[in-house]
Amino acid sequence: MTIESVAGSSGYLRSSSQRITYFSNSYVLGLTVIAGIGGLLFGYDTGVISGALLYIKDEFEEVNRSSFLQETIVSMALVGAMIGAAVGGWINDTFGRKKATLSADVVFALGSIVMAAAPNPYILIFGRLLVGLGVGVASVTAPVYIAEAAPSEIRGGLVSTNVLMITGGQFLSYLVNLAFTEVPGTWRWMLGVAGLPAIIQFFLMLFLPESPRWLYMKKDKSEAIVVLSKIYDPFRLEEEIDQLATALEEERQRKSSVSYLDVFRSKELRLAFLAGAGMQAFQQFTGINTVMYYSPTIVQMAGFNSNQLALLLSLIIAFMNALGTILGIYLIDHFGRRKLALSSLSGVTISLIILAVAFILEPSGSAKGLFGWIAVIGLALYITFFAPGMGPVPWTVNSEIYPEAYRGLCGGMSATVNWISNLIVAQSFLSVAEAVGTGSTFLILAGIAVAAFVFVAVFVPETKGLTFEEVDRIWKERASGSGDGREPLL
Repeated sequence: MTIESVAGSSGYLRSSSQRITYFSNSYVLGLTVIAGIGGLLFGYDTGVISGALLYIKDEFEEVNRSSFLQETIVSMALVGAMIGAAVGGWINDTFGRKKATLSADVVFALGSIVMAAAPNPYILIFGRLLVGLGVGVASVTAPVYIAEAAPSEIRGGLVSTNVLMITGGQFLSYLVNLAFTEVPGTWRWMLGVAGLPAIIQFFLMLFLPESPRWLYMKKDKSEAIVVLSKIYDPFRLEEEIDQLATALEEERQRKSSVSYLDVFRSKELRLAFLAGAGMQAFQQFTGINTVMYYSPTIVQMAGFNSNQLALLLSLIIAFMNALGTILGIYLIDHFGRRKLALSSLSGVTISLIILAVAFILEPSGSAKGLFGWIAVIGLALYITFFAPGMGPVPWTVNSEIYPEAYRGLCGGMSATVNWISNLIVAQSFLSVAEAVGTGSTFLILAGIAVAAFVFVAVFVPETKGLTFEEVDRIWKERASGSGDGREPLL
């Protein structure tokens, strides 16, 4: 879509021959990066615990003896994130995206201090809970805040930047893990430095505006228009304001308050939530955080017994994850959300089968043997396929498929599904692998990836380049039966 040039003073105008691109508006890009620090917190915490756990086991003998205690240290952050995401949707809709972000930063920084100073595993677990609460709120807030400030043509790429910050945070966590391997109090430094990005984001967010759509719908129309004028040229600004005015009038006619039960009473909301929550669940059940949380352990299972070598190989995997997400930023607004997810799931299935075969054929994991390397290659292939597609697509889809009045609420519920799924996988992976074998566990994940492919093909519409109002119409048509809802697979 070409945006015509309109003379004006905002400094964000484009010539008639230009399209809106990822880099065409430095204001929106800066806002996206600062909001995306929430994703960095998310990713850092996901990645850092995998390396820190190796050293926590060395310091606390009871942790070394108990797989359950190890899984609880990992999973308690997910319990906190689950609660944070559930409450975060309400905080977002009631107090705004900006205040939600600031509150998440405070809780996360506090949790980091508690973890770093923990005298025993149980205080450490409490710190993990606090950190999880902050991560949960941030996981709801950042995608919605970015989506509501983004032009529809580049919304996918900008929301995916938050996912890049997640994968970048994971990569950073492995660098930190390696940097502190020979430092006294190794794991305390690994966990404690997580508070720094939260403090930085807190102060930067003080200078950013509230989401323009939230302002228009909930608080101050004139303030919203000031923010929107920094994003759009005058002609496009008028279109956006007209759409917001229409959306506001529809919400007023619908009812004055929203509730969780509305999501299940309204057929269009049910359909949207099914698609969004299903994408979030399948993102986790296809095994991504198994790979990120336990990649050093998986590498050791494959026969590489040195802690430092395991962390180094995991660092390479995390770097590939970040690179793949950069590719996803480009593809998501050119290739489309749905096609990208389907292509990604196809590759994920193949990669999981390779991993399964490597472990089934070499269950003893003889040190640095052929099948050990095949397992590591399988992990790398998994990331190569997952990162551009099933990494960013679920978060992007969930930031754009819900009506304005329910965006925070449904986004929070959907993120809660993600964290519950994440918790189930993290709490069960090592136990399942011990019970049925690592190879069989990866075969189970491959079967889930096939189910995810079918789900996306049937229930998830393409939203590339659509305004929020156009996405709303998709669900209204599907709910009324006026559209068949079928789209070509690729």
